[in-house]
Amino acid sequence: MFDGYDSCSEDTSSSSSSDESEEEVAPLPSSLPIIKNNGQVYTYPDGKSGMATCEMCGMVGVRDAFYSKTKRFCSVSCSRSYSSNSKKASILARLQGKPPTKKAKVLQKQPLVAKLAAYAQYQATLQNQAKTKAAVPVEGFSWGNYINSNSFTAAPVTCFKHAPMGTCWGDISEGVRVEVPNTDCSLPTKVFWIAGIIKLAGYNALLRYEGFENDSSLDFWCNVCGSDIHPVGWCATSGKPLVPPRTIQHKYTNWKAFLVKRLTGAKTLPPDFSQKVSESMQYPFKTSMRVEVVDKTHLCRTRVAVVESVIGGRLRLVYEESEDKTDDFWCHMYSPLIHHVGWSRSIGHRFKRSDITKKQDGHFDAPPHLFMKVKEVDAAGEWFKEGMKLEAIDPLNLSAICVATIRKVLADGYLMIGIDGSEAADGSDWFCYHATSPSIFPVGFCEINMIELTPPRGYAKLPFKWFDYLRETDSIAAPVKLFNKEVPNHGFHVGMKLEAVDLMEPRLVCVATVTRIIHRLLRIHFDGWEDEYDQWVDCESPDLYPVGWCQLTGYQLQPPAPQSSRDSQSSSSKQKKKSKSQQYKGHKKMTSLQLKEELLDGEEYSFLQGASDQESNGSASYYIKQEP
Repeated sequence: MFDGYDSCSEDTSSSSSSDESEEEVAPLPSSLPIIKNNGQVYTYPDGKSGMATCEMCGMVGVRDAFYSKTKRFCSVSCSRSYSSNSKKASILARLQGKPPTKKAKVLQKQPLVAKLAAYAQYQATLQNQAKTKAAVPVEGFSWGNYINSNSFTAAPVTCFKHAPMGTCWGDISEGVRVEVPNTDCSLPTKVFWIAGIIKLAGYNALLRYEGFENDSSLDFWCNVCGSDIHPVGWCATSGKPLVPPRTIQHKYTNWKAFLVKRLTGAKTLPPDFSQKVSESMQYPFKTSMRVEVVDKTHLCRTRVAVVESVIGGRLRLVYEESEDKTDDFWCHMYSPLIHHVGWSRSIGHRFKRSDITKKQDGHFDAPPHLFMKVKEVDAAGEWFKEGMKLEAIDPLNLSAICVATIRKVLADGYLMIGIDGSEAADGSDWFCYHATSPSIFPVGFCEINMIELTPPRGYAKLPFKWFDYLRETDSIAAPVKLFNKEVPNHGFHVGMKLEAVDLMEPRLVCVATVTRIIHRLLRIHFDGWEDEYDQWVDCESPDLYPVGWCQLTGYQLQPPAPQSSRDSQSSSSKQKKKSKSQQYKGHKKMTSLQLKEELLDGEEYSFLQGASDQESNGSASYYIKQEP
């Protein structure tokens, strides 16, 4: 029942054993700093090495982590309970005519063996219940299993500045030590042990308990930002017991010396890590705030909507005229699709007036400073003009970059863009892009970067040539120098996993992969779906998140389509995906042109840092074709 705890209990902890492993080290001064991180020094608490037993609850753990100078109790509550019961025992002794003693026995204290036996029976009951529940198959998705079984890599948290901890992740990496619950333990209360990060995947970390060396049998995944992850030293300051896992508890007799040796010079989480996580998950948008958002049925205009809920910075907006609150729209609070009330009027954008003449009780306009700011532009000199041609991501078919035209120039650098060959007669599908938007490109961008450009629908002169098209339409290309050419060092690489919003139905966050990188432009593939549903997204898009974001924020993650669905996507999955897309800003446009990636000779073009499919720094040079 004890599983050998007697051999390292309080009474024998000071004795030296000849059975110690060759790695056993001599006891070191208790004041020796074992972990340094960001100037913070963590010291192991004073006390003898070895194990101790709580005199109140019978908990067995590392003596140094116990409470009080005498190390008699595992926590403050046990110390207080013991003190209270000792007073009761003293009073009872007086009533019985016995002299009270300082070592009055605790009333109604059960023997440790009896407690462990009861706990073993309790565990057996839980296991039987678990077997009964396991009879019902439950489909689930585990990022850890998905990454391990396929040897995937995930985009680091630092790639997502808008996500929690995105700007203060620091140097959390493999080798960092943390204190986590010890699940390999038969004790009735929650105990902890130290583990090291073996692999990082976004917020998720693969951990291995200290002492297991190269044994991966008990490795486990957890979210680094979760409530059960603590910096080394947290147990000592919180009065929590450190107990080695049962599998290796006999490996060393002096666990304190082992930990000091292993942890000296290692890194751990900052002491205020949990506070930073909490602060980074505070969002300024609140329910009942009113905003202007794109009308998903008429892209050319905006409507007033009310914030119904906020999850991880994502807003569920309900259009103000929706009585049953089913007409909604999802977007991130930093999305370029939402603005303060009055924005449309200020720049000359179309706006659908609400039938509601006054604000409903409790609703109030969101302050303008909460919204994402765009760069100021100088439109006084050479600037965009109506009729100029360019290339743009089709907002109704995000897998395609299309031939487009500037239909209207608004104030503050905003432009109304129409996709050539598929525009509605009334311009209801024009879309508003800012001049600095990473979703619009100069003429020739796709050709230079080996991306297939979608020509106007019905255009018969293929392959499409910009020179011929400009001459036929008697139009000019927008000047290259007016476009945003900045490319940040985003850190993404081809093959990285992440969680991405399906922008054709933005309430869904899906398992996804980066399949191409063209400077700051990312090609996002939704795992399990066909390539035709891929989407071009900017590297700083607020609709991309690290692995583990859904778990951290409580958002529902959409797993990859199962293998059976992949084999039969030609009918059922296409219909499913298209029915989803129809709920977004409008009906998804149908195109007869199937995008194909063609391998061209890259030596004809000038790319930054070599190839296009990698991280690069911005410059105007990648718009210019180089003659051989």
